[in-house]
Amino acid sequence: MSWTDERVELLKKMWGEGQSASQIAKELGGVTRNAVIGKVHRLGLSNRATGASPAKAEPKEKPAPAPKAEAKPKPTPKTEPARPAPAAAPKPATPARRQIIPAGQPLPPQPSANEISPEALAKVNEVEKKAKKLTLMELTEKTCKWPVGDPATDDFWFCGLPAEAGKPYCEAHVGVAFQPMSSRRDRRR
Repeated sequence: MSWTDERVELLKKMWGEGQSASQIAKELGGVTRNAVIGKVHRLGLSNRATGASPAKAEPKEKPAPAPKAEAKPKPTPKTEPARPAPAAAPKPATPARRQIIPAGQPLPPQPSANEISPEALAKVNEVEKKAKKLTLMELTEKTCKWPVGDPATDDFWFCGLPAEAGKPYCEAHVGVAFQPMSSRRDRRR
């Protein structure tokens, strides 16, 4: 099934008349209710909260849809005053959507102080004096993502020095983060 101009026009006409997505799907044939809803959304057709109330009055006169149509318009006017505020909210929310970019490999758990060799710890302390102290929003694929401090405080930052290729950290922090399991076990004892 494809959305020809004729089918789109029929969809717009029926939607404007207040027909349900299921009714429109049946009339068009070869399309599901969800496909109709998706097309209505992509076409940017109104949710019929304001313009469809008079159009829904016509189906009220028909015997079969009358109970359904009468029950729906009564709640609709009650929600009409509330809808302008949510209608304004999606407009700013739409630009806020950004493409999700995968961060790469997940960060490994950080070792505790007794798992780090004294040499590596001294190197890390020296490197952190030279660190760029970046915020989360300033990190890139090429910066060291080693966190320093308590994330709940304003003194929290990330190293920010150039990261090693294929790793999330700079050379000093890679030495701390990626240690062989046997050497970590030996230092715990």
